[in-house]
Amino acid sequence: MGWSTSQLADLAGTTLRTIRHYHEVGLLAEPERRANGYKSYGVPHLVRVLRIKRLTDLGLSLTQIADLGDGDEHPREALRELDTELAAQIERLQRIRAELALVLRQEAPTDLPPDVAAMIENANLSPQDRSFTVVLAQLLSPETLARYAGTLKDYARDPAVVAFDNLPEDADEQTRQAVADGMREMPYMAQMRAVFPDPAGLYSDAPRGVEHARRTVIKVLVELYNKAQLDVLVRMNG
Repeated sequence: MGWSTSQLADLAGTTLRTIRHYHEVGLLAEPERRANGYKSYGVPHLVRVLRIKRLTDLGLSLTQIADLGDGDEHPREALRELDTELAAQIERLQRIRAELALVLRQEAPTDLPPDVAAMIENANLSPQDRSFTVVLAQLLSPETLARYAGTLKDYARDPAVVAFDNLPEDADEQTRQAVADGMREMPYMAQMRAVFPDPAGLYSDAPRGVEHARRTVIKVLVELYNKAQLDVLVRMNG
């Protein structure tokens, strides 16, 4: 006498639903039926279910197992590929854990790379300037981003910056020019010019290209700052 479906599932340490699913996807051959119409499973079925269960526990998908056929007791190549994939996943998870440990240790924000967040931790940035820095972190190469963050390390809210942050959209010509002149003379701007003599140099090695970085920066600036502030930024670099 063979085993019923429930007995096979119990022996294999799985469920009726799983056995039925194996039939549905073609992984398990249909057994003979008894005179009463009930399925009668034999040892080959149990061995097959145990093999499928073992391979899925190791990480192979049912599709991969189906591609192996039912005669390969030791699918060497498939297991080697799986081992390579798992090694890559482990390496990625180890990098994530190392970064997570740094974030937890420094109580760093999660919207910036930990090293950049640490560099600008004491910079007194406005919410708009900080948001701009977060976007730049997605656009610049790691090397250029580190140089840019370095210029912000000792950034302080100069009176000219305060005037810029509080500049109303309807500020008159004279006020705009005065704010632009004041910001141009800030020590921070002198440091920025020293690190990036050509403003376009900020994007020269952008991973997704100079034009993509430039378009994104323009969009972000337009969203973060009002028209008078944008006019001041143009005057500063004019």
